[in-house]
Amino acid sequence: MDRSTAADRATGVPAEAASTLTLRVNGKDRTLTVDNRTTLLDALRDHLDLTGSKKGCDHGQCGACTVLLDGRRVNGCLLLAVACAGASVTTVEGLADGDRLHPVQEAFVARDALQCGYCTPGQICSAVALLDEAADGQPSYVTPPERSPGGPVSLTPEEIRERMSGNICRCGAYPNIVDAIEEAAR
Repeated sequence: MDRSTAADRATGVPAEAASTLTLRVNGKDRTLTVDNRTTLLDALRDHLDLTGSKKGCDHGQCGACTVLLDGRRVNGCLLLAVACAGASVTTVEGLADGDRLHPVQEAFVARDALQCGYCTPGQICSAVALLDEAADGQPSYVTPPERSPGGPVSLTPEEIRERMSGNICRCGAYPNIVDAIEEAAR
């Protein structure tokens, strides 16, 4: 007699080690059953077939897995999917409006801000969040202390480099990435 449950068959683990959760991914509610140890990145890639976000280091050091969680940038490889239940997730696939690219995506293309492209989805998601953070007046380590509090932060190249420091490009496209973000900020 087969004593496995639907959760056992869906995840390959006993039902008590799996959870069913709903995430709002790129504007659509998605319900999935995952092993409790599944990261948000693996849930997106392996369960929802959203492979834009990349698994680079799997230690939260490279930023290739950066996605937006309730509008804030996060490393998808460091978060358990079950801890994100009910949250809104935006991946690089969800930034465009139909066939129209997001302004940051357009700027990355226009400024040739990529080489191999592996880090690009994480770079773009991080840049989208960076623009929102600066517009909201959130300071970084290099934000001048004498600026008026609460107002938008001016995105100088130094400010952009500091805010993007969690995203590594092994090809070294950094100058063009900074240029692209400056263009998108305009």
